[in-house]
Amino acid sequence: MAVTIKDVAKKAGVSYSTVSRALNDPNADKSDKKKRILKIAEEMGYVPNQAAIQLKMSRSYVIGLYFSTISKMSSPFVLHDVLTGVYSVVGSKYNVIVKGIDMHEPGTLNPSFLDGIIVLTQKDDDLEFMDEVLNKEIPMVAICRTVFLDVPNVTTDEAGAMEKAMDCLLENGHRRIGIIEGNSNLDSTRLRHRGWRASMTKHGLDPDSLPVEHGTYRYASGYQAAKRLLEQDLTAILSFNDEMAFGAREAVTQVGLKVPDDVSLVGFDNWDLSGYANMKLTTVERNMGEIAREGTRILLRRLEDGIIDNRRVYLENRLIIRETVKNLNA
Repeated sequence: MAVTIKDVAKKAGVSYSTVSRALNDPNADKSDKKKRILKIAEEMGYVPNQAAIQLKMSRSYVIGLYFSTISKMSSPFVLHDVLTGVYSVVGSKYNVIVKGIDMHEPGTLNPSFLDGIIVLTQKDDDLEFMDEVLNKEIPMVAICRTVFLDVPNVTTDEAGAMEKAMDCLLENGHRRIGIIEGNSNLDSTRLRHRGWRASMTKHGLDPDSLPVEHGTYRYASGYQAAKRLLEQDLTAILSFNDEMAFGAREAVTQVGLKVPDDVSLVGFDNWDLSGYANMKLTTVERNMGEIAREGTRILLRRLEDGIIDNRRVYLENRLIIRETVKNLNA
C-alpha cells in the first residue's frame, strides 16, 4: 500500500498538519524539524497524491461549521452569535453548512466538498472528529475551548472570567451566595466552576460553604434552580450564563423579592436577552461572535493566502457592571 501522510506523521512523531505543512507549504520555515520530516518521507517512499492535490485545487467554497452538539447545545444564542460572526467574515463568497459532531458518522468527511472546517468544541469527545479532519487534510480552526492540537485555536479564559464575576459579588460584601452551574459534561462548566471557587479561596473563604444547583444553560432551568436556592437566606445568585440568570430573576420576582434590593444577580456571556425582560444585568462578556470572527479570519487567511497560523489566541473577557449588584459594604 502507498505510504500516506499519516504514516509519515506516525514515524516522525508529529501531527498530520505538521507533516502536511512541511511537504506542501513552500513558505514553511526551513527548520531542522522540516528537514527531518522531508528525510523520513523520502526514506519511506512517500509520493504525493497528485489527484487529491489537483482535486483540492478545485475549490468548493463551502465551509463546515461543526458544533459539539446541535440537539443539546448549551444555548441557541451560541448558534446565533457564532453563525452571525462567521457570515460577517465570509460574506457571500462561501456557503456555510452547520452540523452537530454528535450526528456525524465517522469516516464520512469528504475533503472535496469542504474547503475548511470551523469546530466549536465543548468537550473532549470532539477529538475523534477533529482527528478525522486532520487525517483528511482539511484546513481546520478550533474555537470556544482550548485544544492541544496543531491547529489554530481561538478561545477565552473562562475560569478567569468566572473568577471576575465572583470577585464582583465578594467585593460588594456578599457572602451568602447561591450558584447556578451548567451541564456538568461541558468544559465550560468545569472551567467556570474552577473560576468561582478560585475567587472564594483568594478571598479567604470556603467554596464548599456555598449552595450549588445545576441547570442546563436554559431559561427554565435557571428559574427552577433559583427557586431551590431561594429556600435559603441568600443575598446574591451567580449564574453560569445570562439566560439562566433571567430565569433566576423570574423566580426572585415570584417570591416577592427584588433584584438587586433583596437579591443581587450576576450572569455570564453578555448576550442580548432583552426579549426576556428589561433588566440591566451585570455579567462577564464572552463574545462568541468575535471568537467566531477571529477563527474565520484565520481560516480564510489559510484558504485565500496560504498562511498557516497555528497559534492559540485568547480573547479578553470584560466584566460589564450594570445594575443588578447591590453594594452591601455601605
